[in-house]
Amino acid sequence: MYLPKDFAVEDRETLYGLIRANSFGLLISQVDGQPFATHLPFLLEGDVLVAHMARANQHWQAFAGGDEVLCVFQGPHAYVSPSWYTAENAVPTWNYTAVHVYGTPEIVDDPQAAYADQDKLVDFNEVGFETPWRLGARDRDFVDGMIRAIVNFRIPIARIEGKFKLSQNRPEEDRERVAAQLETSADPAAAACGALMSARRDG
Repeated sequence: MYLPKDFAVEDRETLYGLIRANSFGLLISQVDGQPFATHLPFLLEGDVLVAHMARANQHWQAFAGGDEVLCVFQGPHAYVSPSWYTAENAVPTWNYTAVHVYGTPEIVDDPQAAYADQDKLVDFNEVGFETPWRLGARDRDFVDGMIRAIVNFRIPIARIEGKFKLSQNRPEEDRERVAAQLETSADPAAAACGALMSARRDG
């Protein structure tokens, strides 16, 4: 992605944190010579992305070519009004955070490993519920049938890019004003963007 140095983030734990907090991502590659994208829930395990898709989705069949895929994760983002700046000559923009991950998918053929991956994905997403739903509590024949209808795969992370465009190219006063405006927004994404701006400034 276009990555001006002011907005580049290289700290891997920061980038992994964004992935964990925004784990529903976009997998992009080529299918029959054409761009193809699938929206998927991901689980980050060490330096590996774990995911699955419907077996009926032809996207996974393109993995046999051994080509790299791109996985995109988007964090907090928000419109920024030039009225918040101290300077009169300014234009609107958009603040945002994004992580791009590149790697070559490896299909998980072992049914037990596929079950384990699904179990961990469920646990990751159920953790905040008062009474978490557990895959292991379901009828195993039913679960095994559902797992046969999907394709599990893992993507070892070959390279990763992070872009946190948070008004770093503006004067300090403008950054503070933008963060303050966003933090009070009724839009949860904008409020999260403002909170992130403040946290990174204070940190």
